[in-house]
Amino acid sequence: MKKLFALLLVLAMALSLAACGSTTSDNGNDSGNGGSGGNADSGGDAASGDKVIKIGMFEPSTGDSASGGQKEMLGMQYANSVCPTVTVGGEEYTVELIPADNGSVVEKASSAATQLINEGVSVVLGSYGSSVSMAAGPLFQQAGIPAIGVTCTNPQVTAGNDYYFRICFLDPFQGTVLANFAMDELGAAKAYCLGELGNEYDQGLISFFESAFTAAGGTVIKDTYPSQNSDFTSYLNKAKSEDVDVIFTPVSIAYSTQIVSQAATLGIDIPILGSDTLDDNKVLEAAEGTDVELYVSTFYQEGGDPEFDEGIKAYINSNSDALTANGGDDTISAVTAMGYDAYFVALEAIKAADSVDPADIQQALWDVTYDGVSGHIEFDDVNGDAVRDTAYIKMSDNAGGWILQTQQTVE
Repeated sequence: MKKLFALLLVLAMALSLAACGSTTSDNGNDSGNGGSGGNADSGGDAASGDKVIKIGMFEPSTGDSASGGQKEMLGMQYANSVCPTVTVGGEEYTVELIPADNGSVVEKASSAATQLINEGVSVVLGSYGSSVSMAAGPLFQQAGIPAIGVTCTNPQVTAGNDYYFRICFLDPFQGTVLANFAMDELGAAKAYCLGELGNEYDQGLISFFESAFTAAGGTVIKDTYPSQNSDFTSYLNKAKSEDVDVIFTPVSIAYSTQIVSQAATLGIDIPILGSDTLDDNKVLEAAEGTDVELYVSTFYQEGGDPEFDEGIKAYINSNSDALTANGGDDTISAVTAMGYDAYFVALEAIKAADSVDPADIQQALWDVTYDGVSGHIEFDDVNGDAVRDTAYIKMSDNAGGWILQTQQTVE
């Protein structure tokens, strides 16, 4: 019955959105029905005779960040199913999503970016992971193709690159939010910070957390672990022996699941505080049935937009590939909501430019405003960063779900 309901809901949505490309809703979304297709370059004719514009998905579908990348793409794919066309110059274009796997590592980022450039995309979405975004940024800039970062939070992603924008908050903000939460809500005075050696996301966020935490009078102890590490026993025992009040570990999904599982085995009762990367049902699965006290900061909390929640859950449950990409259940990840919003921000830029030319879309992006499921989105006029002032702090209920603790802001 659940599968039948999901299928009927998707069909009902498709019928109700049949005017995509010809009308605009209150929040600026096109709405409609159809499917993406065609193999021509952006602005060309598909084999079916349809005009096609290509949007690249620069995301990890393999590697340590694959779970997050797949969920981020899931939001884009769902958005494309909701609105598969856009009107440009009075003509309807089918939007074709082009995936390119950056493998979660800098070494593969360039080849993935080059693939999208060669495919003739007009705009790129992604990536989940700041390091790969930073590696690909100069290539997109040189090719004159605008990119919209979805959840890549390191400031260096957009710095000095007027072709890279982003819709998420930044790590200086996130680090400060988490430091304030640790002190104000958890009563922490001493923090243990753990990240992967050489990982720019981990180390950058730890630096911002440390700066805010020590400025408020706290003490920080830091450690790094080597890539491919799988035993965190010594690090967790050190945190315990140092009698810290909180463990801050803004690491990848693959590492965080191991840290949470091993903390449970060791009986570590110190609260674990993570960043947006830990907002994933794989991490929830690691915490399930344990006594680990786990908190994360993130971009969206399920329940924030009931219409979106209902639609994406129906999409996931009626599509076996989507269900697999989402980790086997219909828990809504914040990165999925952000991927959804990024797709519509791209459509808004295309419509504002009234062009499929990447240079025109890049110019239009500076002035795009959009009210998405994750909140209001607009870009500053310095780096093309989103103007965001709120993060959600959630706690694992250790039964497979998140409990919203607070919406935290920094002036």
